[in-house]
Amino acid sequence: MSVELLRMPKCWRKESKPHKFCPGCGHGDVLKALGEAIDELGIQDRVVFGCDIGCSLLAWDFFDVDSVQTHHGRTTPVMTGIKRARPDRIVVAYMGDGGGYAIGSQHLFNAAARNENVTVILVNNTNYGMTGGQMAPTTLPGQKTETSPYGRDVETMGYPTQGPEAVAAITQDGAYVARGTVANMRQLKGFIKKALQNQMEGNGFSFVEALSGCPTNWRTNARDTWNFIEKEMTKYFKVGEIKTPAQKEG
Repeated sequence: MSVELLRMPKCWRKESKPHKFCPGCGHGDVLKALGEAIDELGIQDRVVFGCDIGCSLLAWDFFDVDSVQTHHGRTTPVMTGIKRARPDRIVVAYMGDGGGYAIGSQHLFNAAARNENVTVILVNNTNYGMTGGQMAPTTLPGQKTETSPYGRDVETMGYPTQGPEAVAAITQDGAYVARGTVANMRQLKGFIKKALQNQMEGNGFSFVEALSGCPTNWRTNARDTWNFIEKEMTKYFKVGEIKTPAQKEG
């Protein structure tokens, strides 16, 4: 393995490594993509990082930047408040699918509708990872979890939330919305970098969902984990840019 692959982003806090996420968890990959994007933009001294309760709370000491851990589902309004008070800061709201699409959905979608000039990164691993693997808003049809032991039945439990598509539908023309995956780190970093640049340019709301793995609760080995991320998740959650500021004149 090359030195380049092993190198940590400069904005990472070295004292907090190795990180506290489960082996095989995708959070570390998403946070590496974010760290590299911050490094390449040269904005470490301007970033304020906010993380939610849930697995994402383990990122509270990940970066050598100003950081805050919020109550569950309240990361978006906290970071919105910081941005309004300090418009010169580049704020990042980091959360899981439960914090963004369940308890925090009102905050996420209303901030999007107001076109708040913040960047939100949401990790989608199709379950509530920290509390035992219960069904989440993003659990796939037929997927078994602790609270859907026979598989998610869409007739009684509804369909998975397609967050980026919903955000894209209610945001203004300056918004940036994308869905990436830990299976394509270069692309994911590019999406996150564009989301940060969009905030820096003052265009408005920026949102990136990252498809991620949870082998601990999925009870999968490495092969099955990657197969689920790359083949099963992408059947329902389409990867790519969904809305860009360039489309505002179209």
